[in-house]
Amino acid sequence: MTLREKIAQLFGVWVGASDEGGEVAPYQHEMEAPVTLESLLPDGLGQLTRPFGTAPVDPALGALSLLRTQRRIVAAGRFGIPALAHEECLAGFATWGATAYPVPLSWGATFNPALIRRMAERIGRDMRSVGVHQGLAPVLDVVRDARWGRVEETMGEDPYLVGTVGTAYVRGLQAGGIVATLKHFAGYSASRAGRNLAPVGMGARERADVMLPPFEMAVREGGARSVMHAYTDTDGVPAAADEQLLTGLLRDTWGFTGTVVADYFGIAFLKTLHGVAATLGEAAGTALGAGVDVELPTVKAFGEPLLSAVAGGEVDEAVVDRALRRVLAQKAELGLLDADWDPVPAALADLDLTDPQALRGRLELDTAESRALAREVAEQSIVLLRNDGTLPLGRPARIAVVGPNAEAPTAVLGCYAFPVHVGGQHPDVPAGIGLPTLREALAAEFPAAEVVTAPGASVDGTDESGFAGATALARTADVVVVALGDRAGLFGRGTSGEGCDAESLALPGVQQRLLDALLDTGVPVVVTLLAGRPYALGRAAGEAAAIVQTFFPGEEGTGAIAGVLSGRVAPSGRLPVSVPRGPGAQPSTYLTARLGQASEVSSIDPTPAFGFGHGLTYTTFRWSELEVERLRAATDGEIRLAFTVRNTGARAGTEVAQLYLHDPVASVVQPVQRLIGYRRLDLAPGEAARVTVRVPTDLAAFTGRDGGRIVEPGAVELRLGPSSADPRLTVVCTLTGPVRRLDHTRRLHADFTAGPHRAD
Repeated sequence: MTLREKIAQLFGVWVGASDEGGEVAPYQHEMEAPVTLESLLPDGLGQLTRPFGTAPVDPALGALSLLRTQRRIVAAGRFGIPALAHEECLAGFATWGATAYPVPLSWGATFNPALIRRMAERIGRDMRSVGVHQGLAPVLDVVRDARWGRVEETMGEDPYLVGTVGTAYVRGLQAGGIVATLKHFAGYSASRAGRNLAPVGMGARERADVMLPPFEMAVREGGARSVMHAYTDTDGVPAAADEQLLTGLLRDTWGFTGTVVADYFGIAFLKTLHGVAATLGEAAGTALGAGVDVELPTVKAFGEPLLSAVAGGEVDEAVVDRALRRVLAQKAELGLLDADWDPVPAALADLDLTDPQALRGRLELDTAESRALAREVAEQSIVLLRNDGTLPLGRPARIAVVGPNAEAPTAVLGCYAFPVHVGGQHPDVPAGIGLPTLREALAAEFPAAEVVTAPGASVDGTDESGFAGATALARTADVVVVALGDRAGLFGRGTSGEGCDAESLALPGVQQRLLDALLDTGVPVVVTLLAGRPYALGRAAGEAAAIVQTFFPGEEGTGAIAGVLSGRVAPSGRLPVSVPRGPGAQPSTYLTARLGQASEVSSIDPTPAFGFGHGLTYTTFRWSELEVERLRAATDGEIRLAFTVRNTGARAGTEVAQLYLHDPVASVVQPVQRLIGYRRLDLAPGEAARVTVRVPTDLAAFTGRDGGRIVEPGAVELRLGPSSADPRLTVVCTLTGPVRRLDHTRRLHADFTAGPHRAD
């Protein structure tokens, strides 16, 4: 291959599929110079960027447009190499008419990796069926500051929860035939003050013990085939230029063999934002040398600047060859280099492709089966924070549904859902999926009730003129359901989403004042949050009749909420992020050291209103009969314990058994506690489960003073309970023997098994 042909495999072109079934056309982004396929294709092309996710397109015609373009790409180049097509899939396949699943923060709230794997596999199959090869998900960033706009894209504030749920997503997506892309590697969510694309002030130990474990798990156990570098710099080194991270750790230590792709425009940012490269050619060489293989979304630094830098001897062609081998190996794994490769995707295999307009409407990406799965995820993700007995509602004669999200169809969608991410730019195009409002869902759930509504205020406005009408309506009702939270958007066009960071964790706009006014009516108020991050709720945390927390629960979300309110659905979600007591105690997560907790020497109390892992049910559970095989274990051994959880209420319910480790004395400061395992237990009334847990002492490891991972002898405390704030059973064990050094082959999980309880 010539140098031009080699480099052509290392970049993408941002395109949009034709809604008439013709070939894709380059998408002109404001940050890039125009490109034409005519000028590029004789040398080949590495990737096609978001052919389905750039503008609304009928799925069947989009698939036809893509296959026609692939035929052109193959015919134009000497080697006949197809392009790899990638799309976003943070909350489902981000294309018109595809199922909008709950956002990743909701996945974390399920504490159910098996369910998320099923969802991801369905997403993957839908994407592969129309000719897509790679998905830009999951986000494995661990929340460090909930003011950050992209909290909705994460799975929570604990690395073990993020790692287990994220790895399940990777396994499912790749089982569906799609290359999963881990992002953002690494430290993106630790930006100062929760600002998007801001510098990261984080030490090596926090990076190793908090930010990196989810990526390590997804590589080692999930077999992830692609990684996307973060935009940010950590201690002055941008991720895209960090050879120790992208090569030394990712490849040489963890054994990753896939491709590293650039976050959009990230290679050029080495010059324009970070100032570590004087030219685009230098930026390209720096990124390639660090271990980045593919420039996305479209050609810039990897075009003429890289060609000139190699020709001038400034960049070694060997780093181009190294990236090329990885890209071609991935295309070979996908079957794109097979002699009998056919661009016709499975969704079009049995259809007549000679009449494009006959294909319109023939392909369904929002099937009944997909909606049922979206509903299951939504139902399991709903977290009941507070309940004074008002829920489940009986048979109210009149329900007042108040608040800015009461009648907003897109209130259930995150910023990467297609109707928000792209659809907002095409207001005349229908959403392509059903999005019942909360008022509509409650009317369907309570057909005998009169359901009345008033917005009271907008999501982020300052106008309080609607308060009087809303409170007057509330006084006529048996119960008030107040729908508060966020409006997803991008770069300041919403209150949650990429580039929509918050100055504090107060509810946006005047929503807190509206909520307080409703509480003053004396009518029972059920607070329902449709949000992308946790918010402080003021007096409602202790005065509301009930609080129901959801995190953009997807197209089936309002029906799931209505089901929880009626009792048709038993709430089983748990908080993947703490809910703050006050709006200003940030950054703060449950994963903090003792100095990060409340003290007499600070006037700021960061104690949350509702802690990580919290979630109520409509029944009660008793934890008992803790047994520990031995109270001493070697630093290379394991601790074995067993306990019983019994449903002591009259309704079926789900308890989430959570295991936390507390290390009271260590050679470096440790968090007060951290999650090391969990298990969902579905129990009928009166039913009990006997749970046994094998805890390898590897899980007590942390990064020591010399940067190595160690297990130290001494006491450790294992806490079992339904949340980080409610330990029910505790055991103190002593680890014996020498300090033990661990590497990346260490054990990552406690082994939970649950069976029926058998009384003596």
